Amino acid sequence: MYRLTGGKVPIIGCGGVSSGEDAYKKIRAGASLVQIYTAMAYDPKALPDIKQGLAECLRRDGFKSVADAVGVDHKDIKR
Repeated sequence: MYRLTGGKVPIIGCGGVSSGEDAYKKIRAGASLVQIYTAMAYDPKALPDIKQGLAECLRRDGFKSVADAVGVDHKDIKR
């Protein structure tokens, strides 16, 4: 969808997000927002764990913010 819209339409990544790495993959694929629902129902500590894991992924790959990582897996689209 990111490729089809040229990155001009906000995308919400949802489903299967139970770790920072899961959220990060959706962001790299083009999601500017990530929905976290089921993981929080099963684990009250999920949100801080996901937040910390996402921060680690961003730091590891040299991004200063989530916005910097949105859509980076689509190198052919000018951001």
